[in-house]
Amino acid sequence: MTETLPTRGQLERQISQKLQAFYRNRLGHQPSKITCQLFDQKLAIIIEESITQAEQILVKEGKKELAEQVHSQLDDAIQPELKQVVEEIIKVKIIDLLSDATLQTGRTGMIAVLDQTPQVRNPDTIPKVKS
Repeated sequence: MTETLPTRGQLERQISQKLQAFYRNRLGHQPSKITCQLFDQKLAIIIEESITQAEQILVKEGKKELAEQVHSQLDDAIQPELKQVVEEIIKVKIIDLLSDATLQTGRTGMIAVLDQTPQVRNPDTIPKVKS
């Protein structure tokens, strides 16, 4: 049996789900929503409520600079694993993963620059099931 290619939407959903699980399992934190959008050789990711409880406490205590340092260090530490998770799904190498967060809104944005465009199936080619 031949393996069929996923659609762009299926890849985007799978990345979102895997990143939700990664944050939960690796950081003990559950972002409220992860949105992914694939643009040829680029992948945009928005993570809502990505700031951990420890970082939130530091911000509330007026230690915003320390919270930013903690977030930056965490981001640097998990970035290789995040790249690996995404690469396994899209089956394309990530050349660069750019990431930044805003502590005030709790959002993290990432842009992955890909080696090549992932192979996807056009959703119009999905076989129709007769009822």
